[in-house]
Amino acid sequence: MSREEETTISETMRASVLRGIEDIVVERRPVPQPGPYEVLIEVRAVGTCGSDTHYLEHGRIGEHVVEAPLVLGHEASGVVVARGARVTRLEPGQRVSLEPGVPCFTCSQCRAGRYNLCPGMRFFATPPVDGAFCEYVTLHEEFAHPVPETLSDEAAALCEPLSVGVWACRKARVGPASRVLVTGAGPIGLVAAQTARAFGAREVLVSDVKPHRLELAAELAATATLDVGRTPLGQSGFEPDVLLECSGFPPAINEAVRTVSRAGRVVLVGMGGDEIPLPLSHVQSREIELTGTFRYANTWPTAIDLAASGTVDLDRLVTHRFGLEEVERALTVSAREDTAVKAIVLPHE
Repeated sequence: MSREEETTISETMRASVLRGIEDIVVERRPVPQPGPYEVLIEVRAVGTCGSDTHYLEHGRIGEHVVEAPLVLGHEASGVVVARGARVTRLEPGQRVSLEPGVPCFTCSQCRAGRYNLCPGMRFFATPPVDGAFCEYVTLHEEFAHPVPETLSDEAAALCEPLSVGVWACRKARVGPASRVLVTGAGPIGLVAAQTARAFGAREVLVSDVKPHRLELAAELAATATLDVGRTPLGQSGFEPDVLLECSGFPPAINEAVRTVSRAGRVVLVGMGGDEIPLPLSHVQSREIELTGTFRYANTWPTAIDLAASGTVDLDRLVTHRFGLEEVERALTVSAREDTAVKAIVLPHE
């Protein structure tokens, strides 16, 4: 970075650091220095995710184990404040949405365009890579996406979960006339439903057990909703040709797959148990396609366009805001307050 830029940025910053299970504190750390192809970003907003909460409460997710102090948070937006010597795409002052995973660029998956499957991926808040619950981060310029002024900092951060919805709809080949079932009306289900409508789906049924989330789904995108705590999905009479499974709840997955029409498509988005029971005879006899999703690839331009145009409303998902000293409260608010949908951390407030 230039001498002028160096003098305008503090040498240290605040960072919320996970030191162990249910042990998270704010520490002062050096402001990171951008590499040749990196930009330094002042973090403006960070969404909370279930994975962050899982690390806080359990210290691991599958094979990813927190073995050293870790900064959580991977749904982020900010403003570029400095750049490395070889950066050409971005300048200080540009507002950006952060795509939080940087692949190796050279492996077979990267060369095939499936960089989300890169075995060398360095992803924010996945041990040992620090995330964005801090005041500054560095990121490769290719993964810091400029956003228009019409997009709020919070919506720019939530382009990350929106990208999950975009990727799921692409995998499911959602298009005009699609009949889509979205199971689970959490943040991912809500963006998946909105994306499905944006992709042209004729009908979108959203199921959940929380009435307030179903009400929000109806306001945002759903053509119909179903409280499966009152009416089992199998009794709804709805036969989708696309299932976007966003609950991660094994019994819900099993029941939902049984409703899918012949030659339908099932995309498993929600992360639940390591193993789930599936109605195999139903899948085989109807030739149902079933696939998983893992993050996303090449989704940010679409996500930004959907959010900036108002086709997808991300600001409506935000129900709670917290400062950097309150990250633990932000990560646990859903367990305390039934009406919580998405909590945002604002590192500079």
